[in-house]
Amino acid sequence: MTAPLFHVSPGSLEGVAPGATVVVEGVEARHAVTVRRIAVGESVIVADGDGAGAVGTVESADPTALVVRVETRRDEPAPSLRLVLVQALAKGGRDEAAVEAATELGVDEVIPWEADRSIVRWKGPKVAKAHQKWVNVAVAAAKQSRRARTPLVTQPVSTKDLATRAAAAAAAFVLHEDATEPLATAALPAEGDVLLVVGPEGGISPAEVDALVAAGAAPVRLGTSVLRSSTAGPAALAVLSARSRWT
Repeated sequence: MTAPLFHVSPGSLEGVAPGATVVVEGVEARHAVTVRRIAVGESVIVADGDGAGAVGTVESADPTALVVRVETRRDEPAPSLRLVLVQALAKGGRDEAAVEAATELGVDEVIPWEADRSIVRWKGPKVAKAHQKWVNVAVAAAKQSRRARTPLVTQPVSTKDLATRAAAAAAAFVLHEDATEPLATAALPAEGDVLLVVGPEGGISPAEVDALVAAGAAPVRLGTSVLRSSTAGPAALAVLSARSRWT
């Protein structure tokens, strides 16, 4: 079984070589010792969420500090081709389910989108709370999938903001059931951001499609079936990863 991963503060693994020790503190140490029951002699992974990681052996285990002796580095370089999921706000926790699965599949960035047909709305005090919930989901999923790099979760965007982001991307695809071009055969750049735009339960409105296409995005389809908002993004990420990262 793969060793569990615990987070350390950003930058704390800089220059750390095999033989050195790293200390996991705070909530992470308490979780490791009291929940995961990590003990002396066990192998663990430590990562800073920004791509730096290492594998080591626990030398001392206390709810306030987990001391790990580093054996090997396990860094995760920033990818030249970044996969960005634009996930429309959706009800019933489907958007959070999409963030979780997308993180496990290697997404590099998640953009919450308040689409025209989104039933869920982030307003006032809800914005910070809802955004933090997405961040927490991404952090937990990155740890579960043993990722040294946690995906960025941006602040929510409007369609206008999204069109601007799409225009600046190396490629942008709008998942749409009426599209004729399969994502599986769409041209991919060698580097830069690739945006995957997923609509809410009611789909993307014609005006939104027009705005995104005008910004350079291409409507694409995944297959013959219509997927839920929670499924479409992760499925699309799997298609692109199979073409670019899993070869």
